[in-house]
Amino acid sequence: MIEIRETPLDVAEVTQAVTTPTAGGIDVFVGTVRNETRGKKVVRLEFEAYEKMALSEMEKILIRAREKWPIEKCAIVHRVGTLLPPDIAVVIAVSTPHRVASFEACRFIIDTLKETVPIWKKEIFEDGAEWVSAHP
Repeated sequence: MIEIRETPLDVAEVTQAVTTPTAGGIDVFVGTVRNETRGKKVVRLEFEAYEKMALSEMEKILIRAREKWPIEKCAIVHRVGTLLPPDIAVVIAVSTPHRVASFEACRFIIDTLKETVPIWKKEIFEDGAEWVSAHP
């Protein structure tokens, strides 16, 4: 399951998508909207994506992750549109035979997603707005 959605994300749905009897470990990362950044109140976030390219890049990340870890199943779901604190922006779930691999693979996927996938975030504050890079 690799998707970009405009609707709210369901952690249970994403977790269920990677559940399998052969996996002894499932790691789930849930990225939420904070209500504050660098001491400034966040009113909302606006996410935009180049969807076709973003989905392709997510597929490439999963291929790379499968080369490093014995992934049984993986789900990457990112939301676009306007989100308010504490809405869920991204859910990544990875199942593997053992827990260490699921932890490592999940971290690799979110870190690489933030570096390479064309999804952009605009933070709207009480006194202005700014586009934010994944790794300032």
